[in-house]
Amino acid sequence: MATTMFPQLILYPPPAATSYTTAMALFTVVSMASAGISGIRGKQLQYSKFWNVGAKKSTPKLPGKMGMLLAYTPAFLFCLASFVMFPNEGLRFVLFVHKYSGPMFLDIAITISLSYFIQTANMIYAQHLTRGLQEPPVDLKFVGILIFLVGLSGNFYHHYLLSKLRGVGGKEYKIPRGGLFSLVICPHYLFEVLGFVGVSCIAQTLYAFSFTLGSAMLLMGRSYGTRK
Repeated sequence: MATTMFPQLILYPPPAATSYTTAMALFTVVSMASAGISGIRGKQLQYSKFWNVGAKKSTPKLPGKMGMLLAYTPAFLFCLASFVMFPNEGLRFVLFVHKYSGPMFLDIAITISLSYFIQTANMIYAQHLTRGLQEPPVDLKFVGILIFLVGLSGNFYHHYLLSKLRGVGGKEYKIPRGGLFSLVICPHYLFEVLGFVGVSCIAQTLYAFSFTLGSAMLLMGRSYGTRK
């Protein structure tokens, strides 16, 4: 009984247009979990430190900065546009240190860009559908803000440590030290997942929690690859 009631305590009731968001929630978990399992098996998405794992010689490459710009910009622009598309929403309708080394393959940059864009659009749309619905009995948004800030801070700090490993012009990969690197293979991934947990608590939608679960599985696969 308690297990049955738990989702009803922390999630918005399903909106009328639930079929699309529910299907996308399931697709998100399955696709990201599949990518995580592929990472454990040695088939990593070829960006960041894994850009040259099984490198495809015929695929066009972009400089690291340009590849990251292509990957993140569409989702960021959609976030800005959402405030115009969905005005007068509530509080829940939510908020770079990087040393570039290897390039990014064009097809990988496009795949990541489309993935971020679609997931961001679905997250925002799912939140929009909750307008006018009864709030979940357990309000997690302020707890979520705190968790998100902890995740954001920890992610930034460990990326800062990573950025200090390379000298000017250095591109070689080094074993990280400091922070939680002595306890966790990729603490920046850990805090990234924690940030997603915070976003899920702020949103309290099925899609948000499914995205967090899928992201955790994906990053587990990349952590395993990093350890190897």
